Amino acid sequence: ADNVTVQERHILIKGTLADYSIHLGSGMVSKTGLQLSIIPVHSQHRGRLFLPFSDDDPKTAEIISKMKLLSEDNKIKDPTILAQIQRS
Repeated sequence: ADNVTVQERHILIKGTLADYSIHLGSGMVSKTGLQLSIIPVHSQHRGRLFLPFSDDDPKTAEIISKMKLLSEDNKIKDPTILAQIQRS
């Protein structure tokens, strides 16, 4: 995606709603210094966020899924995630 870059230990994302950073080691997401809680859940949990990317390493799958989600933040429907993004 044009709005994603890798810088040292972070993936930097310029979203439509905000700019984000994902730490490549921990998978933690932050927006201008504030930590965002985006937790992957299994697909059978209806109404919850499902991170669709699959990989043998669960942390890699989580990071790539978060990157995809946040790079298209204007498509996010989850009210919990949207509330976190919209707070400053």
